[in-house]
Amino acid sequence: MTRNIISNYALFSKKLPKSVDRAKYAERIEALKHYFSKGGIIRISDSSDDFPKLLYPGKVRIKSQVDELHKLRQLYHKRLVDWRKKLQQAQVYFTVNNVKKLKEPLYWKHMAKYLSNKDYRNDADKVKLPVNLVADRRWKPMVKMFVNDLDYRKQLTQTVDESIVYAKDKKVAKYAEELQSFRSEQSSRKIGELEKKLAEIDASINALQEINKWASL
Repeated sequence: MTRNIISNYALFSKKLPKSVDRAKYAERIEALKHYFSKGGIIRISDSSDDFPKLLYPGKVRIKSQVDELHKLRQLYHKRLVDWRKKLQQAQVYFTVNNVKKLKEPLYWKHMAKYLSNKDYRNDADKVKLPVNLVADRRWKPMVKMFVNDLDYRKQLTQTVDESIVYAKDKKVAKYAEELQSFRSEQSSRKIGELEKKLAEIDASINALQEINKWASL
């Protein structure tokens, strides 16, 4: 009986009687190929002229495997939803903050100084002040200091103008752009990985459901 324990399709194909119409059992055969590719094993009965009976796994075992895959699918799907949300947040980050700034008194204080004070305007332009991010608590303190503290403003302007850190890009908030770009790339990568895993799980579930039609009780 042990010789009928099979762990790969090549061996199964040899066991299949030549008289079997493989086209008739095409879906079952494809399901078996997938099942074997995932490390599955089967035990079949001897047969000389028909498709052999499946002795293992039985319907109970197959149901258990399908249930486990459904649980895993739920877990991966939840992660996929979370990463899609993160991707969307990264993609609309600047648009959302561009709207939120309008509710910030600090933004309007900046605009008043920007329009009325040439020296302030020149400094703001030099450092490319991220006033559009004033609603983000990570950037608001810096903008607030720039607007309200002349010494801080001049020091920051000098730093951006002279530091090698800003030699290629004189923008104090370039990190914000880099961060959102990184988050978008990371989210897209994770989404791709999870979508691939979900597709594999779906294929495994479909294969098991097809094999279940052939299984013994």
